[in-house]
Amino acid sequence: MKAMLVKAYGENAEFEPAEIEKPQVKAGHVLVKIAASSVNTVDTMIRKMGKELPLSPDTPAILGMDFAGTVEAVGEGVSTYSIGDEVYGCAGGLADLPGTLADNIVADANLIAHKPKTLSMLEAAALPLVAITAYEGLTRAGIKQGQKVLVHGGSGGVGHVALQLAKHFGADVYSTGGGDKQLALIEQLGATGINYKTESVEEYVSKHTGGTGFDLVFDSVGGANMVNSFEAAALNGQVASTVSMCELDLTLAHFKGLSLHVVFMLIPMLHNFKREQHGSILRSIAQIVESDGLKPVLDEEYYSLEQAGQAHARLESGQAMGKVVIKN
Repeated sequence: MKAMLVKAYGENAEFEPAEIEKPQVKAGHVLVKIAASSVNTVDTMIRKMGKELPLSPDTPAILGMDFAGTVEAVGEGVSTYSIGDEVYGCAGGLADLPGTLADNIVADANLIAHKPKTLSMLEAAALPLVAITAYEGLTRAGIKQGQKVLVHGGSGGVGHVALQLAKHFGADVYSTGGGDKQLALIEQLGATGINYKTESVEEYVSKHTGGTGFDLVFDSVGGANMVNSFEAAALNGQVASTVSMCELDLTLAHFKGLSLHVVFMLIPMLHNFKREQHGSILRSIAQIVESDGLKPVLDEEYYSLEQAGQAHARLESGQAMGKVVIKN
């Protein structure tokens, strides 16, 4: 089969086309013909950082985690899927799991679900990692109908999904963005936009919550921005963060009695830990999509498998709006 390989990691690492042996299906797995995949920030981090990240696969590596495609073979013990089923999931591209920048993938049946019927393959491939992340963060933080929810980075991959899911769960949603295009998308998706470049946290907390703060803050920006999340949260509020690899003073979080939920959705893949939860979330996501509660936003540019390097560059440029996708 055709695959795009990274043979050496680094800032200038390139993808090289190669013909490699097609993988064989095994027990508990399905062989999928990949129709589309998408690029996530973690994919670009692996390509550049390599073994500095403990989750990076050995080279030569097939990167890429998200995919949508059609089942070609079913392994022993799998009863949920049949040949010809259209599926989607996040099932490779790290540790010892070959990725999605190839014609085929052998995916753990627990890590996938039937593709939402109302989405194209490209749209479905855009969802798994970001949707699982957003769903996990919101549900672990106990999202409830009627809450005031703030999503940081609502025009990004995770953020634009978290925003829509929070709306689906019945919250009153607000979201930060840094420009007219970002704020227009946020408003189009049903949230109240906040320009973090022109409004201070204190100003928008006062404006939208009367100064009491947001019940739940979903922070897809993280790092130093987590201090803004602590400031924006209500007393005894909930903060979910997807980027927490940093040193922070938790004094403010302490005096406000905040609960912090760190979301690292790769844990089931990395550690073979409760993988069935990802399949369950993806089934829920498919139902939400089919009830018009969620629509992935795709960047205006999309790429062929041979253009994987350009797809990575597009995401890293910061110019993409929504998910960068690859038509395998």
